[in-house]
Amino acid sequence: MRVLRVISLLPIAGALNSRDEAHNAKRIAIIGAGAGGSSAAYHLAQYATEASIPTNITVFERNSYVGGRTTTVNAWDDPNTSVELGGSIFVEVNHIMVEAAKRFNLSAAEHNVATRLQIPDLGIWNGKEFVIITRADEDTWWDKAKLLWRYGTAPLWTNRLMKSAVGKFLSIYDEPIFPWKSLSDVVEQVGLLEVTGVTGEQYLKANGIGEAFAKEIIQASTRVNYASNLPYIHGLETMVCMATNGAMQIKGGNWQIFANMLDSSGATVHLNTTVARISKQEDGTYVTSTSTGHTATYDEVILAAPLQYSDLVIDPAPEHVPDEIPYTKLFVTLFASPFRLDPKAFNLGADKPVPQYVLTTLPDNEEPQDNVGSPGFFSISILDQGINPHSSTPRPEYIYKIFNHERVTPKILTYILGHDVSDDEAEHGDVNGAVSWIYHKVWYSYPKEYPRVTFEEIKLDEGLWYTSGIESFISTMETSALSGKNVARLIRDEWVAKKADGELGGKSEKAEEVFQEEL
Repeated sequence: MRVLRVISLLPIAGALNSRDEAHNAKRIAIIGAGAGGSSAAYHLAQYATEASIPTNITVFERNSYVGGRTTTVNAWDDPNTSVELGGSIFVEVNHIMVEAAKRFNLSAAEHNVATRLQIPDLGIWNGKEFVIITRADEDTWWDKAKLLWRYGTAPLWTNRLMKSAVGKFLSIYDEPIFPWKSLSDVVEQVGLLEVTGVTGEQYLKANGIGEAFAKEIIQASTRVNYASNLPYIHGLETMVCMATNGAMQIKGGNWQIFANMLDSSGATVHLNTTVARISKQEDGTYVTSTSTGHTATYDEVILAAPLQYSDLVIDPAPEHVPDEIPYTKLFVTLFASPFRLDPKAFNLGADKPVPQYVLTTLPDNEEPQDNVGSPGFFSISILDQGINPHSSTPRPEYIYKIFNHERVTPKILTYILGHDVSDDEAEHGDVNGAVSWIYHKVWYSYPKEYPRVTFEEIKLDEGLWYTSGIESFISTMETSALSGKNVARLIRDEWVAKKADGELGGKSEKAEEVFQEEL
């Protein structure tokens, strides 16, 4: 993989000035190096080249890494054992992700843990029993005989419903719909308001999907993907949860897609750099100020992170200010143990192994609320196997991930493993204990996907753009990347129109004056 071009904070002015040799180059600041920001940089560089418009792109990221909510950590601090902490999976209908992985020659990680361990691949647990257990060597999800026997034709009708909704969504990738200036308008145009405007529960019922399949199978999917029960997630996101064909992840971490996008764009990337303020000038440019006081001037600014979490002051307030909306507070726990999940914890016989992926739903007598409910967690999965290099004798262990609504406790770990886990182990791990390594993370992972029929503006003001409004529509790595691509194309189209009118260029001389003053 190519080395990402990263510039430290201190020489910002000098580094940027050296890259602005063409007086008429358009200067773009992108705030956020996650999926949206990386994609915006990547596609804007391509569009600008096609239009013969010189650009200088600068990306600011307050974290020490690229990828945003797509990042990895190393089990046992072993650089050869990376584990996905954030966005883990993309699927074959995620065209931008799939095409980028191919272009950058990134290899898919293996997903044969269940086969290697000779255990079922998936089980759905309702807090009392597994309502369904499937094996990886059986037919595809939609054709599994067990599902058809238990739920009749509901799986087949759900598959058709999913394909219809996803097909409408995919139409926004291409002309004449792409690029779109208003997400609200395009959702109505392609016929998806009837899907986003109701809950998953309402949408499934209106389309004749049986209650048993909805609550036991589809709700398990909305819980693992969005920590939501069916009455608290809109219909489109419910359908997205069922589009699982071709699930994959990149070996070594999905963040590599976005690192390669930034590298390919030629952008200058400033990590560990927080943009604290952007100020619109009389000539229409924007001055960005970092938390350490460095300033620079840009013709366009792309905010590629949720405004409510950016700690950003916009002066003056833009024409459109995104609403502050509730985000899910998701507790993610990664840990390693030499022990498999205890069958007794799941009311299985001692000779019945627990599946690799344990998803949860609610028992029949429990009314869904906007929380995890009686099962006590959203999902537990075995991500991989590895060798604990720090134990007294290096030993093979299983690496787990838990999604929950609260911090995982020693009691929970002791219960699911069937071995005592101390307070210290649950917090820090013990290289020779039942939990040898553990990592806790709280993510504000995605908006609560409540039903809605309007979405945030893409263009907050002249020269000021926003990618995160798409998250209340669909929140995935792919849709963030799509939003970044859409913004890039809108900017390019404006530039082309101004170029035709003879208005493009000239502002970068003002930017150069600012840099020279700082130097």
